[in-house]
Amino acid sequence: MHFASIIHVFGLLLMVTGSTMLFPALCSLYYGEGDLIPLVVSAAVTFFLGLPAWWLCRKNYELNMKDGIIVAVFGWFIVSAFSALPFMLHGSIPSFTDAYFEMISGYTTTGATVLTDIECVPHGLLFWRSETHLLGGMGFLTLTVILLPQGMGGLRLFRAESSPGQVITKEKFKPRNRDTMISLWWIYLCLNFLQAGLLWAGDMSIFDALCTAFGTISTSGYSPKNLSIGHYNSAYFDWVTILFMFLGGTTFLLFFLLLQGEWKAVYRNTEFKWYVVLVLFFSVMVSLILLKNGTYNTIADAFRFGTFQVMSLLTTTGFTTTNYELWPQAAQMFLFAVCFVGACAGSTTSGIKVVHYVIICKYMYNSIRKIFFQPRSVITIRLNQKAVDSSVVDLALCYFIVNIFMVLGGGCLMSLLEELDYISAMSAVISALMNIGPGFGAVGPSENFAFLSDASKWFLSWNMLVGRLEMFSALVIFYPSFWKK
Repeated sequence: MHFASIIHVFGLLLMVTGSTMLFPALCSLYYGEGDLIPLVVSAAVTFFLGLPAWWLCRKNYELNMKDGIIVAVFGWFIVSAFSALPFMLHGSIPSFTDAYFEMISGYTTTGATVLTDIECVPHGLLFWRSETHLLGGMGFLTLTVILLPQGMGGLRLFRAESSPGQVITKEKFKPRNRDTMISLWWIYLCLNFLQAGLLWAGDMSIFDALCTAFGTISTSGYSPKNLSIGHYNSAYFDWVTILFMFLGGTTFLLFFLLLQGEWKAVYRNTEFKWYVVLVLFFSVMVSLILLKNGTYNTIADAFRFGTFQVMSLLTTTGFTTTNYELWPQAAQMFLFAVCFVGACAGSTTSGIKVVHYVIICKYMYNSIRKIFFQPRSVITIRLNQKAVDSSVVDLALCYFIVNIFMVLGGGCLMSLLEELDYISAMSAVISALMNIGPGFGAVGPSENFAFLSDASKWFLSWNMLVGRLEMFSALVIFYPSFWKK
């Protein structure tokens, strides 16, 4: 391992984190609510602790894959810990465990909160809370890759933070890795500001519009209001948010190709077609259930509220417009199912991802054909009109199985730590591991995570990181062989 280069990257991460605290400091200066000093002090401490680490260890070593994994795993912890300083210094969240939980939830785009009254928090701190979504949605390390010296192994950092689904689809924008990161960030920021503009045009305040956009495109879910998007009670805001949650769940490769005029890429993309079908199926089913049971009296309302909640949970965003636990049990069952789906690989979402389901379904279909109908045939799985290697199928199966095991095992542990009912225990783990935010039961849409013990919050924080790093990068560090030369 190249320790000097690892410390160099950690220092750069802290410098970037400290610099980005200046934006909420400007917001605090405008509103004048007493959170300016905590933000400025935190920015200075974070930046000037990172500066010597970056400067003194600036040896241009090539980062290998092991170095990239260490930076990815421990970098998220370090950034979240320092990002908690403004809340602790101000007193909005005095506990380090709670403040860390709030920040790791923000950076991993989970959206689970310990705040019982969000609207009493000063605007500067709320902006910082939402800005963690903006930074974490595209992957904090992708921003760092842009600032690293050329040839220092930015590709390894990107792969350590990327989803297995991106390995499967082999997504790559441009030959040079830095150009790829810049393209990603331009597309991402344009979508954020486009949504903010549309919300502002609908008479939402510019502050709320920016915070909502930061939580939408990153599929994260922090809102500056206690009732989330339901606070506004606006069909226009709901449909704008639905549209951009859908776009946030789409692989960013498609946006890049469409800008290049390659319209056929949408037709060729197998995962995107499955994504659209899944969204339509679950949205229609939940909406029909709501209409049939009289939860909403008009088709427009049933489809609006049903589609919003399906899109929010399927894309792991976590916004809410109503307490869906008051809906019929059938509708809740469909919502519970979409928590296991996730959107497209290469998007800002977490979860199991549609591409893994595509491969697993095709694998099952081909296996049945081979066993019962064509025993001598050689049947290949095709994705995006190309044959998929058998090792990729193994990866998809392994990823799915590990997710299910972690949900079951984590649910058992949560029920022991908190004596929760099994629905709440499993839902808390699903919420953290899939980076969704709200769940069911004690952690439902009208509740929060403040009541949990410190042990449970640290366990769920770890699950958030595992989910954001798409499992394998966060788990491989527990292999003793990983630390051997």
